[in-house]
Amino acid sequence: MKVEQKGHTTTIKDTESSFEAFLEKLTTQYNSYKSVNLIIDVTHDKSFNMSCLKQFSDLAKTHKNNKKSFVVVAEDIDFNKVPTSINTVPSLLEAHDIIEMEEIERDLGF
Repeated sequence: MKVEQKGHTTTIKDTESSFEAFLEKLTTQYNSYKSVNLIIDVTHDKSFNMSCLKQFSDLAKTHKNNKKSFVVVAEDIDFNKVPTSINTVPSLLEAHDIIEMEEIERDLGF
């Protein structure tokens, strides 16, 4: 797991041998990330699929309740089938754009 801090956003890249190991590590260390916007980058995991994505649902919900953004960056996903509760985009640039838009919405009280 590689962690990069940039401003009010933390990017966590999956470098584990399996998705389950990555999710376990992320879940156990979640308290240290709960106060920042999170980008979860799983683009290097070629086995990542829709069922893996759905496992982020609880973390995404918890993070949104904390008034912070949670965005997953994934490739080779059918974005039409992604649950609306999980922000999912194909690139890091789009993830940062989503976070900026959500920050503006929160500042305006939406």
